[in-house]
Amino acid sequence: MDFALNETQSHWQKEARHFAKEVLLPASLKRDQIEGGREPWDWEIIKAGSKIGFRTFTVPKELGGIGADFVTQAIVMAELAKGDSAMSKAFSQNWKWSHLIAEFCTKDQKDRFLKPFLADDTYVIGSASTEPNSGSDNRYPPDEVKSGFHLTSKRDGDDWILNGEKTFIANGSVGKLFFVNTRSDTGVLARDGTTVFMVPLGTPGFRIGKVFNKAGWRFYQNAELIFENARVPHANLVGEPHKGQKVRSGVAAEFSDFELAANALGICDAATEYAMAFAKKEKRAGKALWDHQLVQLNIHEMHMLTETLRSYVMRTAWDMDTKVHGSLSPVLVMAYASDVLQRVTKLNMDVHGMHGGMMDAMTQKLVRDGIIWTHLAGDNTQRLKAVRRMK
Repeated sequence: MDFALNETQSHWQKEARHFAKEVLLPASLKRDQIEGGREPWDWEIIKAGSKIGFRTFTVPKELGGIGADFVTQAIVMAELAKGDSAMSKAFSQNWKWSHLIAEFCTKDQKDRFLKPFLADDTYVIGSASTEPNSGSDNRYPPDEVKSGFHLTSKRDGDDWILNGEKTFIANGSVGKLFFVNTRSDTGVLARDGTTVFMVPLGTPGFRIGKVFNKAGWRFYQNAELIFENARVPHANLVGEPHKGQKVRSGVAAEFSDFELAANALGICDAATEYAMAFAKKEKRAGKALWDHQLVQLNIHEMHMLTETLRSYVMRTAWDMDTKVHGSLSPVLVMAYASDVLQRVTKLNMDVHGMHGGMMDAMTQKLVRDGIIWTHLAGDNTQRLKAVRRMK
C-alpha cells in the first residue's frame, strides 16, 4: 500500500483544510451553542461548501460529479470534521446516497432526482431507516418476522401507500429527498420483505415531525418523518419490490461505517492539537503545563491513538477502492473509531482541566460530539456482524 497522496488527493486535502479553517471553525462554537432543532443549521455554510464540490463530491464523473475515490473521501471528511464534525457530516451524508443513485436507480430516476441534486446548492438528501421501535435491528435483522421495519408500503395501482413513522432521520428537517425503507411484506423476514422508495419533500401524506435537540452534533439535523397514507409513485421504487435488502448491502451500506470513522479521525486530530496548544501556553506549579509528566503521557496517548485510527481509516479506504475481497475493515473501523474517539476527547478534557468544562469551550464540544458515536448506526452491532462473517 502506497501512503503517498496523488495530485488530486493533495488538491482536495488543501481545499478541505482551507474551508474548515476559514468557514467551519469560525462558526463552530457559535452554531453549537444555539439550542433547538432547526436553529443551529446555516444554509450559507452549506451553499459555500456546495460551490466547492463538497455536497456532490461522490457523484460519478460520467453523471456530472467529481467522482472522488474512497481515499480522497476519507481525507476530505477528516479535514472538514477537524473544523466541525457536525458540519462535515451534513456534507458527507449526501455522498452515500449519491453512490446509491448511481448504482441502483434508473435513467428516469437519475433525470428526476440526480440532475436537480447537482444543480441546487440547497438540495440535501437523507435516508429513513430508524423507527421508534426499531433501531439496530434494521441493519442486521435477526431471524424473527416481527423485527426490522414497521413502516408499511402497499401497492395501489401505479402508486404505493406508505404508513408509519421514522425517527432520528439524518437531514430530516432540511432534506429534499429521502430514501425510505419500508416493510412491503409483513409476513416474511425483513430481509425478504423490504422495499425502498425515493420520497421527495412535498409528497402527499408525508410530513416532517419533531426536530431533535441533541447533546452533540447540534448543527447536523435529525428529525421525525411521518407518513399518513402517503402516496408514492411506483416509478420512485429503488431496485425491485421486496428486495430492498440488496439495495442496503451495496456501496452505500459499507460507506456509512467508513464515513463515521473518517469523521471521528477529524475530531481526534482537533482534540490532539487543542491539547498541545493549551499545554504549551498554560502554567501549573510554576512551570509550563507541558513540562508535567502526566500531561506529556496524556498527549502521547492521544497522538498514538489518533495515528493508529488514521492508519485504519486509510487502510479501509484503500480496501474499498481496490475491492479487497472479504475485508472486515469496513465493518470494524467504525467500532474502533468510536472507542478511540471517546478516549481521545476525554484525555483532551483532562489536559484542559476546568477550562474544558466551560460551555464556551471547544474542548467540551468535542466530548459532546464524540458521545454521539455511542449511538450511531448500531455501533456495537459492527462487532456482531464481524463475528458472523468470521465463521
